Amino acid sequence: MFRPPLTLGVEEEYMIVDAQTRALSPAVRDVLARSRQSLGDQVKAEFMQSQIEIATGVCHHVSEVREQLIALRRGVNAAAEAFGKRIVAAATHPFSAVHEQPISEGERYSELASDMQYVARRLVIFGMHIHIGFGEGDEARALLIDVMNQLRYFLPQLLALSTSSPFWHGRNTGLKSYRCVVFENLPRTGIPPVFSSYEEYDRMVDIFASGGSLSKGGGKDPSRIWWDVRPNPRVGTLEVRVPDVCSTVEEAVCLTAAVQALVVKLLKLRARNQSWRLYRTELLRENKWRAQRYGIEGELIDFGRGKSVPIAQIWEETLEFLDDVLDGLGTRREVEYVRHILQHGTSADRQLATYYQALDDGCSSEEAFRLVVDRLMDETIGN
Repeated sequence: MFRPPLTLGVEEEYMIVDAQTRALSPAVRDVLARSRQSLGDQVKAEFMQSQIEIATGVCHHVSEVREQLIALRRGVNAAAEAFGKRIVAAATHPFSAVHEQPISEGERYSELASDMQYVARRLVIFGMHIHIGFGEGDEARALLIDVMNQLRYFLPQLLALSTSSPFWHGRNTGLKSYRCVVFENLPRTGIPPVFSSYEEYDRMVDIFASGGSLSKGGGKDPSRIWWDVRPNPRVGTLEVRVPDVCSTVEEAVCLTAAVQALVVKLLKLRARNQSWRLYRTELLRENKWRAQRYGIEGELIDFGRGKSVPIAQIWEETLEFLDDVLDGLGTRREVEYVRHILQHGTSADRQLATYYQALDDGCSSEEAFRLVVDRLMDETIGN
């Protein structure tokens, strides 16, 4: 029986901020050039000049992911410091205005800006992408689609753990992941539909391509489909894109380990001719809304019970569901870090607590936001 490699890879998008003002700074050209001296092509530009993206290499264990994320974050931050900048891992900046952020140079970015207009101009947001390697060939693609269909159910609770974007333009949005709101203004985003086969997915990509949705020239570029989980044919992975970028490395490692364990568990069920039940996309979107609105403090609908259940309870049941694969993967500690997040809060919760504590201490709103950025800078590189 075919067994996929299930290798790991993580991409993270960081904001570049001025070390003095704490505002976003369009310094990617300088920071990127200096970063690449030591980190090579693991660092690249993103859509806005105040964004920079890193990518781990192919990893075989989450411990490798941890080591590489620590090295990459510190390496890019050191490059940024040479220009009076710092990097920050959070999904939105607390106070900088999107209309002040210039777009990066390059045909891909200019085409996206031309196509999406002001929707694209608002994309000053920062996410995390977790890749699980399935490899090439028909069997790998069939498995990938089957797992993707089932993994859709778990996306809202993964998002809840990662929330790091409560602020936008100097306001408390009332949401724990405002990034989701901004991003879903783009087409071809959100929770994907169910596919009966990889061929059905590929036919849909062909229709988008022939209609000119994926490039001006009608080219077939599936990376212009930005679902919360998607196949990545270029590298043979299942790519989970729903999380906000995590502010700490340990949170990022936890999310990565949880995704890997879910995939392994679903494959284990498949080997027994079992599967997780598939639910309508509309139901999953409702749970995603709850996750982005309330984070770990909210409730999700348990579709089997037909009632709302606290996310903490949902996660305890998920940890029990995953229990029989964690020791084999050697990731029990990383996955069970979920309980630490549930107890101590996500980045969004910490940002809100920092902001309102500063106000209580007599700070102005501007001073309070600077303190939020200070905390995020420390968490990003592990101080």
